[in-house]
Amino acid sequence: MKNKLFAFPFLMLLGIASCVTINIYFPAAAAEKAADKIIQDIQKSGEPQTGSEPARIRISLLDLLGISSAHAAAPANLNIDSPEIRTLKASMQKRFPKLRQYLAKGWVGYANNGLVAVIHKNEIPLKQRAAVERLVAAENRDRKALYKAIALANGHPEWEDDIRETFAKRWIANAQSGWWIQETNGRWRQK
Repeated sequence: MKNKLFAFPFLMLLGIASCVTINIYFPAAAAEKAADKIIQDIQKSGEPQTGSEPARIRISLLDLLGISSAHAAAPANLNIDSPEIRTLKASMQKRFPKLRQYLAKGWVGYANNGLVAVIHKNEIPLKQRAAVERLVAAENRDRKALYKAIALANGHPEWEDDIRETFAKRWIANAQSGWWIQETNGRWRQK
């Protein structure tokens, strides 16, 4: 009988401990806020850049005791400040005035995959086509590197696709009226 009474509290503690799970999930709202900040900084080319606070994970004592399922709280901010991110932003800011001209002319647009694309190639004068294509290629290299750098700066390389998807939506949302954007169905239209 004494062995059974001793085993019950032990099994209860074991059961509580086994209920503790930590789920690190993608902080979508923080990612949207971070994307908007970066995009607006880029589109305001030449203004000083500021970083954000690093992301934090909070777990309550009750969660650790297994009273409820433990969840890592969504970080208040996604970390968007690292040397690599600052370098990529600076490169994109330097390029943006020229990209803005091409967006306004309708030669390029914001694709639904977080990149830019040449969309009206035949409207680009032949002597400018190569320069437009080089600029688009350089922008896309930086954008891909930026999405990866943000994921790595937050210690979650697996977030890269989520970050790219978030940025794709936010680039389109931040596009100026008259710029070409790609809808989720792949069709292009002017905003």
